[in-house]
Amino acid sequence: MILGKVVGTVVSTVKADDLAGARYLLVDKSSQRGEIKGDYLVALDLIGANRNELVMISESTSARETPLTVSKPIDAIIVGIIDVIDENDKIVYKK
Repeated sequence: MILGKVVGTVVSTVKADDLAGARYLLVDKSSQRGEIKGDYLVALDLIGANRNELVMISESTSARETPLTVSKPIDAIIVGIIDVIDENDKIVYKK
């Protein structure tokens, strides 16, 4: 699982994934504190994430194991929006 901050959208009118109406977001990988790294990926948004939200991303084979993405050429999907991260009994991120 990867943490990242939504920084934008990606629009493609021609694609090979056969997912009508799919929404793709540009995500900057981040630390557990929400600090961005400048390392971007494009992820299919399954849950309705918004700009500047910290999200959880599944990649590779895991991204192709949902009912919507099985056997599709998908490499990254957003599977959760993070509300709080507690690290060693200290809150390091809060929405």
